[in-house]
Formats: sequence, C-alpha cells, structure tokens
Amino acid sequence: MFHNRLTELLGIEYPIIQGGLQWLSRAELASAVSNAGGLGIITAATFDSKEELRQEIHKARNLTDKPFGLNITFITAKPEKIKEDIEIIIEEGIPVVEMAGRSPEAYLRPLKEAGVKVIHKAATVRHALSAEKYGADAVVIVGVECGGHPSMDEVTSMVLIPATVDALDVPVIAGGGICDARGFMAALSLGAEGVLLGTRFMLTQECSVHLNVKQWLLAAQEADTMLVGQGTPRMRRVMRNRAAEKTAELESREAPIEELLPLIGGGLSRKTFDEGDIDTGIVPCGQVVGLIHDIPNVQEVVHNMVHGARDIAGRLHNLIEV
Repeated sequence: MFHNRLTELLGIEYPIIQGGLQWLSRAELASAVSNAGGLGIITAATFDSKEELRQEIHKARNLTDKPFGLNITFITAKPEKIKEDIEIIIEEGIPVVEMAGRSPEAYLRPLKEAGVKVIHKAATVRHALSAEKYGADAVVIVGVECGGHPSMDEVTSMVLIPATVDALDVPVIAGGGICDARGFMAALSLGAEGVLLGTRFMLTQECSVHLNVKQWLLAAQEADTMLVGQGTPRMRRVMRNRAAEKTAELESREAPIEELLPLIGGGLSRKTFDEGDIDTGIVPCGQVVGLIHDIPNVQEVVHNMVHGARDIAGRLHNLIEV
C-alpha cells in the first residue's frame, strides 16, 4: 500500500520512522516500531560505553528480526564518542543511521563504504541541501512545531516540507506536528515520502518514560510547550514546566552558561523520565502533544495511521470525483 522510494531504501513496510529520543529510544521501543512495519531507532547518546550500546543492539535483535537504525546526534557528542558509535554501527551491521546536529560530511565515508543507509535530520532547506550534497540517502526536515531542536528561522512544517521536497532529489521525511493519519496524509500530500514521529511514540506503552510524565503529557494542550535557548543553535521546544521557566528566566538576563548547564544538561531530564518528577528537568516535546489523547501500544499507533490514511484517501477521492 505504501511502497515508495523510502520503504524500498530502508526495507520497511510503512514509511513511518520513530525519532531518536535520548534516554527513551531503547530496544523495547525501537523493536516495537520495527515489528509494526516502521523503522525503530535506538539513540546512541543514551549509552555511555561502546559495550552498553552493543548490548542494547543485541537486545533489540532478540525482540525483532526487522530492520532498525541507530541515532547519532552531533550537538553534544564528543568526537571520540561519535567515532565509537560509527564503529559499532559497522561492526554490528546496523543498516540505517539517523544523524542530526551539524554537517555529516566528516562521518559519511566509512558508513557509505559499509553499505549503511544515512538519514540526516535538518531544520532548514539549506542544511537539507548540504546533507544531500555530502551523500545522505534521505533527509528528515523538521518544522518549528517539533520537539527538540527546530530551526532559529522558526518556519512551520506546512511551508518547510514542500520547500524541501522542491529543492532535493533524495526522499524527504517530514517531522514536526505529526501524530496520526491526518498528519501522515498531509505530509505525503506535501511531497514527503515518509514521516518521523517523536512525541507520539513517547506516549505509547512501550516507551520507558515514567507514567507521571505520560499522564502530564496526556493532559497537555498544544500551547503547553515553549522554546528555550532562543537565538542560539541549542534552541529547543520543550514542555512548559518549572525547569523550562527557570531556564527562560536565566536566559532573559543573559546568565552565564555555568548557571544554565545544570538545568539544560541531560542528567535532570533523565531523572524526570526515570523518576516522574515533572518539574525537575527539561522535557523535549512537540506542539502535537495537544492532539494526543491516549497511550496505546506501538502496533495500534502504526495500524491507526495506516488504516486511517486509507480512509482519508478514499474520502478525498470521492470528494474529487464529485
């Protein structure tokens, strides 16, 4: 039903990709997405050592025989950690890597030589073009609605997706503001060949985030996120909580990075995810949280998107016929 360049490239049934969620994109979630017909992703930055990451990959392989990928984020990772992660990808025969944060040029050669498919995440058309130039096999483009790191240009997905499709030759994957069949079909209509979901997969049974956090997100509205780090490459969309408000207050008075690091560092976010204190750490989250009203399993998320898309296509076909 959804055979296109992206499903063929990645060897998956449906062009639905799970975003790399640090601390949360583990074997259980990634394997569930892959088993449902999409592409699950394990986030390398979650694991401190090469062997920890290798063990997680082996765990995923015990849970699925379908393809899954690895996420490498350049924003905070040290060069030696990136080098180790790439070694693991090649040694373990991981078929797909998703990269984000800065140009992938310096890291592509060994991956391409090993036959690894490279997806690069960008937040602007110019960065998407650079990724294609350097050899990315597909590009994720994320609008300002997305959780995590949007562009400082603050362009919405509705504009950014077709602009990127018009500019690139490789398949474009849409991210930001997508959680259901409506967003899926909208992205395809704008020319994307697949979608990437982060916030939607946070609110699933297989995601390891604490139940307190899931219930908090479930009650959230579309206006309950905010941008921190505005005007810097570290700008992020996060849930509005005490930690985010404190971060914004420190930024407004141009506090030194030493004051900000305890709040924006990953340690407190991990504590929130693991222990459920919703005000302790920064929680990346997209505006689409306001459209999510349940905590299904991953299979149900993918099934509802695929079958809902079929219903939407039929309705639009009938509308055009009339």
